[in-house]
Amino acid sequence: MYTHNLDPVLFDFGLIVIRWYSLAYIIGILVGWWLGKKIIIRRFQNVNFKFNLEKFDDLITYLIISILVGGRVGYIIFYNVEYYISNPLDIIKIWEGGMSFHGALLGVVIGTYLFATKNKISNLFLLDVIACVSPIGLFFGRIANFINSELIGKITNVSWAVIFPTIDLIPRHPSQIYEAILEGIILFIIMNILILKKKYVTGTCSYSFLIFYGTFRIIAEFFREPDAQLGLLFEKFSMGTILSFTMILMGLITLIFLRKKNEL
Repeated sequence: MYTHNLDPVLFDFGLIVIRWYSLAYIIGILVGWWLGKKIIIRRFQNVNFKFNLEKFDDLITYLIISILVGGRVGYIIFYNVEYYISNPLDIIKIWEGGMSFHGALLGVVIGTYLFATKNKISNLFLLDVIACVSPIGLFFGRIANFINSELIGKITNVSWAVIFPTIDLIPRHPSQIYEAILEGIILFIIMNILILKKKYVTGTCSYSFLIFYGTFRIIAEFFREPDAQLGLLFEKFSMGTILSFTMILMGLITLIFLRKKNEL
């Protein structure tokens, strides 16, 4: 059993404070940016498709804005709308946490669509690459959640349980680590195996990401405490479970659509 004693703040210079949470976003974006370009060169540049890598650099700006805006708006709408209506100034305090993956996902899809339309690039091609590198950010993000003692797990007596003193003195599942493994490491492996298949069909990683992430997130939700301000919806399901189930449905719909399209 481990007693959590990690400090959410990495460096405190007075006016400037560097938190693990912020650092997780920065590392995830930078590594994803680098790997995304490598994937494009290896997977797509040797086929009948040419893509200016400088365009991918431009896309990163869209993605950063999409992740921050989508993630924050999603958290406000899905998880804590009443609080932010009463405390509107807290909306900008992203450094204190309060980001929704599902909101960030919607933001990325919209931002990518706008960028692809403007530059006359295949939207699914870009989303495929993003799907392959997103698990990197998810991994670091979940590790940051663990360091921050947030999104805590349910009570348990397993030998690897963690006590979060800032929450209570009860042993809990390290659900953040479970998610880092499922949504980060395992999802990353699956996505990158798919993208490197010889007969790759554009869109495969996009719908696969929705299906696999949704499935992994639902599994993780079994070990995670529901958000205190929401509890269980319909007395059975967490908000994360409902949103992830919707992701799976959208992934399956995309799969069916693409299969029908390729058959024509």
